[in-house]
Amino acid sequence: MKKKNEKHTNHALFVRKNDTVLILSGENGGKQGKVLKVYPKQNRLIVEGINFVKRHTKPTQKNPKGGIVEKEGPVNASNVMVVCGKCGQPTRIGTKIMNDGERIRMCKKCGEMIEAA
Repeated sequence: MKKKNEKHTNHALFVRKNDTVLILSGENGGKQGKVLKVYPKQNRLIVEGINFVKRHTKPTQKNPKGGIVEKEGPVNASNVMVVCGKCGQPTRIGTKIMNDGERIRMCKKCGEMIEAA
């Protein structure tokens, strides 16, 4: 059964865990961060240090005091751009099929292979 925020997407996102991304729009526009978690079905991802939200938590055994906790919230994947590790510029992602049939991601600006850090 489809969840509330779940879309029917059959393709993988261009962003992977541990990629460095640039935020394009919103209050955090222009900032860079590392991708912590990816939600492909919702087309969203969590970026380190970006889009902080406040959660009001009850006291538990793990957190006996409770209170207001700040943590990163998800960002739409369309609002980020992957930063190339070699040229250091935000770029679109291309794919290239190697001789052994392996598919790799490559930078559209410098042509270098992009690996998740």
